[in-house]
Amino acid sequence: MTMSSLSSNPYKGTRDWYPEDKRVQNYIFKVWRETAESFGYEEYGAPLLEPIEVYAAKSGQELVNEQTYVFTDRGERTVAIRPEMTPTISRMVAARRQEMAYPARLYSIANFMRYERPQRGREREFWQLNLDLFGVESVLADAEIITYGAQMLKRFGAKNSMFVIKINNRKVIDVMMREYLGLDEVGAQLMVKLFDRKSKISTEEFRDQAIAIFGQEAAPAGLKKISELLLTKDIESMPSELANHGAFGELRQLFVELKKTKVTNAVFDITLMRGLDYYTGTVFEFFDTDPENNRSLFGGGRYDGLVGLFGAEPISAVGMAPGLTTTELFLKSHDLLPDMTSTTEAYVITLSEELRDQASKLANDLRAEGVRVELDITGRKLDKQLKTALKKKIPFLVFIGHDEVEKEVYTFKDTTSETEHHYSFARMVGAIKDRRRNGEDDLDTLFG
Repeated sequence: MTMSSLSSNPYKGTRDWYPEDKRVQNYIFKVWRETAESFGYEEYGAPLLEPIEVYAAKSGQELVNEQTYVFTDRGERTVAIRPEMTPTISRMVAARRQEMAYPARLYSIANFMRYERPQRGREREFWQLNLDLFGVESVLADAEIITYGAQMLKRFGAKNSMFVIKINNRKVIDVMMREYLGLDEVGAQLMVKLFDRKSKISTEEFRDQAIAIFGQEAAPAGLKKISELLLTKDIESMPSELANHGAFGELRQLFVELKKTKVTNAVFDITLMRGLDYYTGTVFEFFDTDPENNRSLFGGGRYDGLVGLFGAEPISAVGMAPGLTTTELFLKSHDLLPDMTSTTEAYVITLSEELRDQASKLANDLRAEGVRVELDITGRKLDKQLKTALKKKIPFLVFIGHDEVEKEVYTFKDTTSETEHHYSFARMVGAIKDRRRNGEDDLDTLFG
């Protein structure tokens, strides 16, 4: 009996990260990290597994019942592979509620799992930046988090015209659902979920589900009010029964604060809900304006009640979670990804087997100077060594032949410009480090 061969494909909805993919990933992580730390946020880490009740308490039934990877461990405990980070960081803050210094600015870059249908921009295993600010009750915290998102995209080279920030507030949503549409608690929750799915279903399906929530008798008046809401373009054009409600105060102040930080592409969107149950105030999403990638990039909001679920005194919190794949698609759609060469800086090619020891010494001497070097140890012919270095996109080639060893002057080729030089060891190190510095300067200019 013969065994069938194993599939070389990764698990459905996950992705293999080859070196060229990791370069893009690391570039995005670098910008996320540098922007977070420029705002004073500090990095933390957390477990991959959590007890299922951490998510069941507030994340929402769809996430827990349909999307979370759940299993029973050897100790008969029901645990989940983390589908998000917000409950975890809330648990961590609760554990050190008294010892932490506030405001607490925290970030992490981590991977998560959700069992959902894989599609463009949505995977079962995904990476996110999680950025959270604890201990500030005013909208200044909301403004800071949103400003971070805008500045982070600009550090990638984005212009204001490339994205729009849609903003709403759960207090406004509650007033809209309860007082304006006249729904009870259950009906309000169902309508919030329906609005959250509005862009993913047909107009007819939205109408039919809204009728079911209102009931046949109340549906005509309810649908008319929804139509009025959907025509709203800004806070001031809200129906008169809502426009002067106190719940809009926070929203108005938030837009004032965003203008102070030069975030001018934020708009009020009455249909923005954010489906997770723990949001209590501001909610927002960043959207790509490219017609070929017209989608939500990432979002977040205020969740003041979550820390209190872990037995600690409640504390105010605002957070956001940009995803790796949606960020990568945004950068590609706007041609913002830089050309990326190998992380290896120099490839040492040996022209004669007799010179292997000398080539090895040169490689080690370069490493001692901080240069990232790959030494070809195969003994292959020159053309094959060259082919390997070029395929790997290594920027510099160093050739070791008898003349180079005797004169201590090396043939040094820049594969990007295709120029060739004869350099001493010191000059060679200088050329490599000059390129590295120039690369860093380019990023600084881009991020400035």
